[in-house]
Amino acid sequence: MNPPASTSASEAASAFLDALRELLGDAHVLTPDGHDLSAYERDWRKRYVGRALAVARPADTAQVAAVVALAREHGIALVPQGGNTGLVGGGVPDGSGAQLLLSLQRLNRVRHIDAANLTMTVGAGCVLQNVQLAARDAGLLFPLSLAAEGSCTIGGNLATNAGGTQVLRYGNARELCLGLEVVTADGQIWDGLSGLRKDNTGYDLRDLFIGSEGTLGVITAATLKLHPQPRARMTALAACESLGHAVALLGHAQSRCGAALTGFEVMNALSLALVAKHFPQLAQPLGPQPWTVLLELSDSESEAHAREQFEGLLEQAMELDVIVDAAVAESLAQSQAMWHLRESIPLAQSEEGLNIKHDIALPVSRIPAFVARCDALLAEHFPGSRLVDFGHLGDGNLHYNVQAPEGVSAADFLREHEHAVNALVYDQVMAHGGSISAEHGIGQLKREELAQRKSTVALRLMRQIKQALDPQGLLNPNRVI
Repeated sequence: MNPPASTSASEAASAFLDALRELLGDAHVLTPDGHDLSAYERDWRKRYVGRALAVARPADTAQVAAVVALAREHGIALVPQGGNTGLVGGGVPDGSGAQLLLSLQRLNRVRHIDAANLTMTVGAGCVLQNVQLAARDAGLLFPLSLAAEGSCTIGGNLATNAGGTQVLRYGNARELCLGLEVVTADGQIWDGLSGLRKDNTGYDLRDLFIGSEGTLGVITAATLKLHPQPRARMTALAACESLGHAVALLGHAQSRCGAALTGFEVMNALSLALVAKHFPQLAQPLGPQPWTVLLELSDSESEAHAREQFEGLLEQAMELDVIVDAAVAESLAQSQAMWHLRESIPLAQSEEGLNIKHDIALPVSRIPAFVARCDALLAEHFPGSRLVDFGHLGDGNLHYNVQAPEGVSAADFLREHEHAVNALVYDQVMAHGGSISAEHGIGQLKREELAQRKSTVALRLMRQIKQALDPQGLLNPNRVI
């Protein structure tokens, strides 16, 4: 029940914190008066800075359930957080100082690996890279791969339905999860940690919680889908004169390599120019070109077979004038260096200054037309603005980012033009049959855009689900919807 109306807000908060300390121990309830909470209160982009009532650090699912039940009893809103690497402000508290930050980082145990079933069950606080390593140690592959994999956590990956660089072959986080354990808004535990690939017993609750960004329940563990380790990986960079040529190369690669094609990333000239500017120590094997593609092939037969496939593909593409140059990695170190170029683009952008980010999805066939039209409109309405365009062309996901003109204050450009730039870009996204969020989620950054651009029927259904599962609105309030 809620505290009596006569109880002051400060007294109610104090009573809640006392009960929380009794539950978790003093060491795992961090409050502003005794700790620096900035690492929890500021998002990765440093765009949103909140103020937490406290940070709770439960050790296991039972403690998470007890914290959620306690928060419900006292009417305290809570914000679940994993590695705090999100890009839409969905995992930090607001500025009220009244929300509890619920950190899942201590739920970091690999519970079980079932090699015969090709599954592993892990806590939500497991860092993605550690999950990858645990799978590798078992002779298997967990293919989800992101630039932030050294610090992001599985719970956050699933809460946002993260994508990454291998969606083309293995799918989003949703496709890599067979079951979940979730603490509901009333503090109950749903154990859905099934390793089954077929289970048609009613509504798919797993898919309801994946991508819900902590607004419907708190993910505490997951059963993940594993794959055999490939016998060989081949990586290459290929230069294209146009984005249309890059799409044509994708078609050739899919036709020739099929499911063996695991990565197909595209980077425009400015993306790599910023990397060269801010990270000159990173070698770039190809000279400047309008578009550069990073391809990766995973082969189940042998390295010789993979190389034959890869070199045949690139030779064919060269003969057809689809590409103008290419470089094939001759070692693991060279392959990693090629991926490092791609993964350094967001860091180079950050060094260059604040920018207007767009994580969008489009039908692959319509991407060249979208980019041509949107580039032209931005040049017309915002002269000198610089377009940093890169992303996962293989699955239709572009990071279409707008940087301030040379010599213009990035902060001033954002303050004066962000709303208008977003409106222009998102209008074109919708006109070309796309989505305003591909893999980053909605959070608070795109909440108003979602309300304007999602159908009224979809929004009504989403609100009804939220009301049914979290009637008090205490789970990550004012996020998504």
